[in-house]
Amino acid sequence: MCLLVLSYTAGHAQKYGHLNLGNAVAMMPETKTADAELAAYQTQLVAKGEAMAKKFQENYEKFVKDSQSGTFPPVQLRTRQEELQKERDALVDYQDEVEELVQKKREELLKPIFDKVVAAVKDIAKENGYLLVFDSSVFNTLLFAEDKDDLMPLLKAKLGIK
Repeated sequence: MCLLVLSYTAGHAQKYGHLNLGNAVAMMPETKTADAELAAYQTQLVAKGEAMAKKFQENYEKFVKDSQSGTFPPVQLRTRQEELQKERDALVDYQDEVEELVQKKREELLKPIFDKVVAAVKDIAKENGYLLVFDSSVFNTLLFAEDKDDLMPLLKAKLGIK
């Protein structure tokens, strides 16, 4: 009985594969389109931020000029200084918001591509009898792998990538 189990296990060796998921997503044609769309979106957001910064700079320079002229009462200068501080805070908040918006947009654009690649990897694993497939793009998760177990050529063929 024990020999039968050992011979069955030896006869049906478990296959493990690997591929760099990050590289797979990056080589998808849809990724170039998503990157271009993301760059345009980011450019639009940055342009708004630059306009805000330019307005702030102009208001600041006017404030400095007016405060040096000595023709404005201190109460009015203090009020304008507070307004400038609020404007500066809004600019800093907008910069943080831009980072968040760009990250969300990136995730939104790349998720369908990522899902497509993962689905193809799952299909390849099932079709070729792989028990596990490791992502070699994650640092220190794969310490050794034979090239023959790299599923990237199969993935490229399945997705029609050259």
